[in-house]
Amino acid sequence: MDDPPLPTSAAALRRLLDLLASGAATEDFGEVLAEARRRGAPAAVLAEIDDATWLALRVHRTLRQHRRREAELTALFDTAGDLAASRDLDSVLQAIVRRARMLLGTDTAYLTLPDPAAGDTYMRVTDGSVSALFQNLRLSLGDGLGGLVAQTARPYATPDYRTDERFHHTGTIDAGVLDEGLVAIIGVPLLLGGQVIGVLFAADRSARAFSPDEVALLCTLAAHAAIALDTANSLAETRAALAELNAANAVIQAHSEAVQRAERAHDRLTDLVLRGAEVPDVAAAVATLLGGEVGVYDAEGLVLAGRAPGPDGLSELAAASRAEGRAVRHGDAWICAVLAGQEPLGAIVLLGRPGLDDADRRLFERAGVVTALLLLLRRSVAEAENRVRGELVADLLTAPGRDPAGLVARGRRLGVDLARPHLVLVAAVPPASPPADRARLAGAASRYLFGARGLSAEHGEAVVLLLPDEGSPSAGEAAAQAAERLARLTGTPVTVGAGRVAAGPVELAAAYGEGLRCVRALRVLGREGDGASAADLGFLGVLLGDGHDVAAFVRATLGPLLDYDARRGTELVRTLRSYFDCGGSLTRAKDELHVHVNTVVQRLDRVEVLLGPDWNHPERSLELQLALRLQLLARD
Repeated sequence: MDDPPLPTSAAALRRLLDLLASGAATEDFGEVLAEARRRGAPAAVLAEIDDATWLALRVHRTLRQHRRREAELTALFDTAGDLAASRDLDSVLQAIVRRARMLLGTDTAYLTLPDPAAGDTYMRVTDGSVSALFQNLRLSLGDGLGGLVAQTARPYATPDYRTDERFHHTGTIDAGVLDEGLVAIIGVPLLLGGQVIGVLFAADRSARAFSPDEVALLCTLAAHAAIALDTANSLAETRAALAELNAANAVIQAHSEAVQRAERAHDRLTDLVLRGAEVPDVAAAVATLLGGEVGVYDAEGLVLAGRAPGPDGLSELAAASRAEGRAVRHGDAWICAVLAGQEPLGAIVLLGRPGLDDADRRLFERAGVVTALLLLLRRSVAEAENRVRGELVADLLTAPGRDPAGLVARGRRLGVDLARPHLVLVAAVPPASPPADRARLAGAASRYLFGARGLSAEHGEAVVLLLPDEGSPSAGEAAAQAAERLARLTGTPVTVGAGRVAAGPVELAAAYGEGLRCVRALRVLGREGDGASAADLGFLGVLLGDGHDVAAFVRATLGPLLDYDARRGTELVRTLRSYFDCGGSLTRAKDELHVHVNTVVQRLDRVEVLLGPDWNHPERSLELQLALRLQLLARD
């Protein structure tokens, strides 16, 4: 068998070129020289192959550096592209940390950032980490390798973190590093304007040394991370500024719309006042503008306009509004005091708008001012008219027969038809009251008649009110209501006497006299501050009234007995008359009636059931005796 041919330098060179072309490992190049030696190549050939191998290894190293540099440049370009295209900071930082780990060939990479609020640093992004303890580490400033990098603003690398004494070890950091299994760590600063804003790390779970090229590459990636953070912060600030600008623009627009709406509302309310509108017109306009129900009430809580019911405690809520100087909320209602200076004129109530914003609240409060203006105008007009009406009342009561037709004509010019039936009320404060109380009573009477087509005026020491007769309530009830209301308005007891309903100057003057006598009778009876008509005063009413309605008095006093006798055929009225005629003696009464004494007692018991237990009291017995006499006269 023939021996194989000896290797030649040309064949070896071709083999080395094939290895370079295929990117073979470094160990494969040495195998070419070893193969030539095994085959007994001459020394000259071996020397030539050795030189060629050395050159091939140099070329191999150069190609490998170029490939690595190309990969690094590609990663940096990709990172730059991420910075240019992405607005998501998390995505950019995650990509930077992942590329650092890939290019340096480490087991993990991570980035820490300072937390100014907590005064420490925290793990912002990690890649390749498997330890939850490590991923949630928080490092105090100056601790660990990262603290050294942050303090010096320079890169630091350690082949074995656990044995490196150049930086301050802490139990927390060492526990996290141990749990992650890290040994070799490199950290580089994220610099922005000479200030460290974070630290980028790469780490291995085995000991290794980091080359200057790796440090430079990590520094470049850290610079990209710093740019990403700065860009994100600038973008966040820009967005915040834009949001503030949009918010300010929205506020300005809303304010402008509110001002325009307020101007329109003001113009509408002003137009209502100038056109002579009344309080109901204002209430309706405000209800339309605010989209709710509006009610207007006077100082006594009586409704003047609108449909919104007044809440409980309206006077207290109006007082709270007056004290605060603005509308107040109560449940689903808003209440605004209607004021003339500090004088309460009433309140305006809004329902259906529990969430009233500032603009609508000011509009509601402005409606209160307009309402106060209208009420003042109406009161001023009413006071001026009342002065003229007072002159008419004075002439009516002092000389009713002088010119009755002229008095009626004057009344019609003032909107009062004296020829139609009117109820005459006479109101008076206690005789010892100061003049200021009588003046307040005159003003209160004007307010009492506010909105009614009637007359009120001072006359003598009393105030006279003429109210159109509506048929209800009765004269006595009207007097009692007037006494109660006028007392509230004046703050002092007011006694009111009612004359009969009358028409025409002469009859009205006579009714005034009857009402005045009722006032005096009420005082004599100790009923100061009460209101009544002659019909309410029993036999005194018969004596005081101009009509002397005897039949009505008899009927009102003896009616139950008369009805009982008519139904049962009994003699209760005759028995009662005999009892009084006999001075209250049962024995004499039974002789006069020709009945047994027990019969008299039984009849009087029935009288007590029908008339009440006070029938035999002095005052009541006097009325009964007078009624019995009048009834007897009427029969005759």
